[in-house]
Amino acid sequence: MEIVTWMLIAANIIVSYTGFKDPAFFARYSFEVDKILIYKDYKRIITSGFLHVSWMHLIFNMLSLYFFSGGLESYLGVFKFLVIYFGSLVCGNLFSLFVHKKHDSYSSVGASGAVCGIIFAAIALFPGLNIGLFFIPIPAWIYGIVFVLYSIYAIRSRKENIGHEAHLGGALAGLIIAILMEPSALLTNYITILLIFVPSAAFIYIILTKPQMLYIDNYFHRTNRNFYSIDHSYNAQKMDVQKRVDKILEKIHQKGMKSLTQREREILDEYSKKQ
Repeated sequence: MEIVTWMLIAANIIVSYTGFKDPAFFARYSFEVDKILIYKDYKRIITSGFLHVSWMHLIFNMLSLYFFSGGLESYLGVFKFLVIYFGSLVCGNLFSLFVHKKHDSYSSVGASGAVCGIIFAAIALFPGLNIGLFFIPIPAWIYGIVFVLYSIYAIRSRKENIGHEAHLGGALAGLIIAILMEPSALLTNYITILLIFVPSAAFIYIILTKPQMLYIDNYFHRTNRNFYSIDHSYNAQKMDVQKRVDKILEKIHQKGMKSLTQREREILDEYSKKQ
């Protein structure tokens, strides 16, 4: 494996470990919608890609990077490899930022967008590539198609609290950047590339033009039969926050500031900062 991949793995380990030990450091560099859109703290789009929530999260991403990056870095060279890595990281987080632009409390961390870009660049450039899934070798193009379809489902269903938007955005960015760098891949691997690109691009187009089609409730586990758009969920969340603040203000009016609990003080402080 090439030196740049080792450097990226080392950087992820060092930054993530610092975040594990120092919550203030983690909060300062994580991906947070309100900090990026309201306070223009754009560095978080990149720095969040070097933070992880746990050792398991970190190890999984670094193993994925390890298995897919060696051959890709050797084939493309350092500069092109880094363009794919950071291009996928930025594009993945920008896509996530667009999807969650009205969710001011949304936050995420992880190198998954960048790693997905590396994986899909390798799939585009090496048509005969196999990957080990639970120690069973399968063609990489099958993995790519399944990954795209599952990500589309997961984004729409909100089944898990995972940044599938960044995964899908990073994967598609890595695929496109790799093809722009090596257009000859279209001649030898065009079927796989189209099978991955077409549904991903179509879904992203729908999100950009008709975001109301993005359901919030999980398709198989709804608590009711209604569909909720992102705007509806966001407004409902705002109303809940406002109700809590109103109750706290009423408590202050009746019993004074000293009657507030620590959590009530924190809620009031967070609300006042956002206002």
